[in-house]
Amino acid sequence: MKQSEIKELSAADLKEKLGASQKNYIDLKMAHAITPLENPMQLRTLRRTVAKLATELTKRELQ
Repeated sequence: MKQSEIKELSAADLKEKLGASQKNYIDLKMAHAITPLENPMQLRTLRRTVAKLATELTKRELQ
């Protein structure tokens, strides 16, 4: 997810997407521990998306 797309979301949408992304990341990480993923770069991309969403949410809360 691009930063420009994240900035357009409302705070409620950010929280919703953050929760969904975190759950998806945990599920992928568990699946990768059992059997290796075909594309392990998904983990990095998803982890970075979670970080971007959390950063934007924190930024908005501090304003």
